Amino acid sequence: MLARMQSFYLLTAALFAFSSLFFPFWYFATETPLLLMDFRPLADAGVIHVFSLYVSSVVSPLTGLLSIAAIFFYKNRSLQSTLIVVLILLFLIDLLSGLTAAHFMNQQLGRSFGSGIEHSPGAGFFVLLPEPLFFWLAMKGVKKDEKIVNAYKRL
Repeated sequence: MLARMQSFYLLTAALFAFSSLFFPFWYFATETPLLLMDFRPLADAGVIHVFSLYVSSVVSPLTGLLSIAAIFFYKNRSLQSTLIVVLILLFLIDLLSGLTAAHFMNQQLGRSFGSGIEHSPGAGFFVLLPEPLFFWLAMKGVKKDEKIVNAYKRL
């Protein structure tokens, strides 16, 4: 179970998903620097900002937990493949909800402080980006295992 490469890839993706909770997703430079982080919405930025940030805050740990759970489905490769596809979709939801929260926070800060606001992606954004690569590599490993099992069944 743990000696398979897809287990390593899924565990690495889970570590990236969990670590994205601890790093700021986006930086905003105003008089005081503002950080866009999970579970820390800016209430003045509006309902969409708060909702999308909480969605991102829930989806990140869910992605990590499901990645770890997928490791233990090594005997049921079709379920493991389906779970990896779901993990890729959760990654997309996480990324898009974080970008949506950053966009609406930028709009609100632009109304409050004018157009002189500098913003840039933070470490939490960059930590998320390798996740689909590891999910894809895990999917390749699952398909390779399926191919090996089918070859042995023919013998």
